[in-house]
Formats: sequence, structure tokens, C-alpha cells
Amino acid sequence: MKSVIRFAAAAALLIIGLCSCCAAVLAAQSAMTFAPLEQWKAAVLSGDVKALNALYRLTPAPEVATPGGPSDPEAESKFWTGLRASNLRIDVIRNDSPKPGIQVVVFQVEVQAMAPSQETLYLTEAQAWQQDEDQWRLAMVKRTDPAHLKQPLDTKKNIYPPDADAHAEIKEAEERAAKEHKRVLLVFGANWCYDCHVLDLAFQRPDFLPAIGSYEVVHVDIGTDGKKNADLAKQFDIPLNKGVPALAVAESNGRLVVSQKNGEFENARAMTPDALLAFLNKWKIGTH
Repeated sequence: MKSVIRFAAAAALLIIGLCSCCAAVLAAQSAMTFAPLEQWKAAVLSGDVKALNALYRLTPAPEVATPGGPSDPEAESKFWTGLRASNLRIDVIRNDSPKPGIQVVVFQVEVQAMAPSQETLYLTEAQAWQQDEDQWRLAMVKRTDPAHLKQPLDTKKNIYPPDADAHAEIKEAEERAAKEHKRVLLVFGANWCYDCHVLDLAFQRPDFLPAIGSYEVVHVDIGTDGKKNADLAKQFDIPLNKGVPALAVAESNGRLVVSQKNGEFENARAMTPDALLAFLNKWKIGTH
């Protein structure tokens, strides 16, 4: 799996080609705040295309990269105002000055849209700001497409401990499920799998707790080569060649209820919360 955006590479890319004749650097910026970013946020929230356009430098023309290809400040400003955000939450990943007069900010933004949709979207953006006398202007921008699920900032979480005994964990989960009148949810994947981390974040959402609480969850590691616990994948009818994460639901006695056979969650980053909840609610005990 490839991450939607490789933060370090994206930030480095933004620096390339910036003007070498930069004004003297301002006083040191806060580790988590940068005033022009707050201006950008305010303009997005107000839906002010003109104010957003004014944040870009004029010459040389700023570089704007989107998943659909190169863009321009006006189109990008219309994209952000078109989200009709009622609230923005920004989680800064990187905020530093690689050279005087240049500030690189990489962040994930959670967008809560206005009514009637009121949907929540997640995007990651890398911005390179250039100081022009007493003004900061956007020189380069790169962003992801909006996602309906929160995207992990990294894949460091040890969801699939390499020393875990999946066979023993499944047996223990079955015993607990029998006592608590639940089913067992097997999540095949690996720590290197970006979409496995997306799914893990989704399972921790407060609105998922009632559904996920209907299961005893076991993470089954497929290893770095994709062959670890192959016997379990075969037992629970999971075709690993279709991608991970892949899910199977079993009764407390080990009987398979359902398994994913076509990589349905392999692209979890692009899924909606409703689609994930539909699966969990469909196969919890008492429904089939």
C-alpha cells in the first residue's frame, strides 16, 4: 500500500524551485502556530475566494499540485470555499523554516461542512510560504483529495505485533465471545499497510463503539511478505491476493459467518463511515 501523501517528500518538493532571493527571516515562529496559516484558515471559513487568492504570490506564478494535476490559485481557492466549511480543525505535522524567508507547513485538516450535508472530510496539505518584505505569500501548495475517514499521520502504531500468536488470540477471543454473546471479527493486515491504519482509526471513532462492541476483535498479521498466518487466511476463506485489510466474521465456536473475498476494504482510505458501519451492523450476532 502507498500512503496518500508522503509528508517528508511532499514538504521537500515544495522547497524546490523557490526564489533564492528571500527577505530576512522573521522572528522564530511557534512550533505549532504560523500567523499566515491562521489567515488562510479564516478565509476558508468565511468562504472568501478573494482573500484566499490574495495569499498567493504573483511572480513567479505559484505552483499548485492536486491529485488531479496542476492547478492555479483561483481554482484552489474555489475548491476550499466550495467545501462550505462551518469548522476547520488543523493538526500541524511540520512547521519549520528550511531557509530564511521560507516557511513550510504540513498539516491535516478536518472539515465540518455546513448544513444540509454536515459531513466531515479530511485532507492533508503541504504549503510553502515565501516572505515578500512584510508579507507572507503562498509559493507552492500540494494537497490530497478529501477523504471521509481520518487518515493516519504515520504508520508507527503497532497494530500487528510481530510476536503475537494469532492462533492463541483467536481461541481466547472465541472463549470471550461465547461468554458475552458476541461474534469474532478477524482483521487480516500488517503494520506496513496504510489502509489498515485507516481502518484502525475508524474503529476507534465514538460512533463506531456500539457496532464494534458487538465483536471480539483479533488482528491477524500477514507479515512483511504477506504469507504469515496463511493457514488462518485459508481457514477463514480470505484471499490475501485481493489485498488487506480483509475481514472475516466467525461464531464463538469458530464457524465462519462471512469473509471478504474481493478486497472490499483494501482501499479503506476512500471509504465512508456508513459503508464500514453497514458491514459491522450487518454481521453482528442476532442479524444472521
